[in-house]
Amino acid sequence: MNRKTDEYFMKEALKEARKAERRGEVPVGAVVVRDGKILSRGHNRPIGGNDPTAHAEVVAIRKACFKGKNYRLPDCDLYVTIEPCAMCLGAVIQARMKRLVYGAPDKKAGAVESILKFPFDKTNHKIEVKAGVLDAECGGLLSGFFRAKRKGH
Repeated sequence: MNRKTDEYFMKEALKEARKAERRGEVPVGAVVVRDGKILSRGHNRPIGGNDPTAHAEVVAIRKACFKGKNYRLPDCDLYVTIEPCAMCLGAVIQARMKRLVYGAPDKKAGAVESILKFPFDKTNHKIEVKAGVLDAECGGLLSGFFRAKRKGH
């Protein structure tokens, strides 16, 4: 996809991240895209849902699978505001998604390139990865959230 298209869908993921932030969750958002249209949306909700697996990516993937009546999403792209953790990257791979596009790196839990460097070449499913789309905006949202938390807001 081209840069403008990737930025458009990342802005949609950022809208989801802001929903999480309003609910006191870590502001991460995701959208699943098929044929240039948003199939599903998700934002972090592990705290409110008492569910450690309710990361934005997993929420969006679950919704997309339900809508598509299939546990595989080979014709879909996932846009997420931050580099996925190991659990979420595993879900992307298990869903056989075509493409992963993320904004900011996650220096504390990122499994694509930051903490773990996932061995994509050793898996039976190859996924295209594009990092850094609107990274300053995505990273700024997260750093602002944690800065406010540290100040007690």
